[in-house]
Amino acid sequence: MLMSGSRPSPGWRFGDAVTKPVLGRPAPLPASPEEAVLDTVANPHRGHGYVVRFTCPEFTTLCPVTGQPDFAHLVIDYVPEATILESKSLKLFLGSFRNHSAFHEDCTLGIAHRLVAALGPRWLRIAGYWYPRGGIPIDVFYQTGEPPAGLWLPDPGVAPYRGRG
Repeated sequence: MLMSGSRPSPGWRFGDAVTKPVLGRPAPLPASPEEAVLDTVANPHRGHGYVVRFTCPEFTTLCPVTGQPDFAHLVIDYVPEATILESKSLKLFLGSFRNHSAFHEDCTLGIAHRLVAALGPRWLRIAGYWYPRGGIPIDVFYQTGEPPAGLWLPDPGVAPYRGRG
């Protein structure tokens, strides 16, 4: 993982972690996920098993085939270790997908891998509930392993797609 203020190396790929703080300063929406920065701060409750949830009900990206917009409801849960994610940087990171072309699976898992690289969490899961295009909803789920024992893990709270009937 690159440290605060570092620039990506020439071999940098989507999913590699970059941290240059956006907290406490004006920060425009990054032009791409590759340019986006994920800020972390020290976990004030290290050693306690608790879940942090981020919900993004209006995630957008572009279809790599048609260029048309794709929409998803993302639910991200993680159990922090040494650091927690700064929410402004997550908002900017997710917003950077607005003009990014990728399949649903690539977006969902790319976000998960980038978060794992930046945070080093004890556990993380992401659920991508993609809205139908062409009549077929695609839901993508990923987690880093079994959740820690004894963890209270709420339901993602997103109903399965039922169409208009």
